[in-house]
Amino acid sequence: MDANELRDKTPDQLREELSNLKKEAFNLRFQQATGALENTARMRVVKRSAARVKTILNQKAADAAKTEA
Repeated sequence: MDANELRDKTPDQLREELSNLKKEAFNLRFQQATGALENTARMRVVKRSAARVKTILNQKAADAAKTEA
């Protein structure tokens, strides 16, 4: 997912997206441990997407705090 697409979402939508990505990362780790993981590159993509969502959430929180002060 592109960062510009994430910036258009609300914080609640971003938290939901982060939750989904964490669940997917867990499932991928489980598949890797059992030897069932076929696409190992997907783990990297999911981790980076989660980090991207966290970054956007932090930016939105900082902007909200800046406007309140």
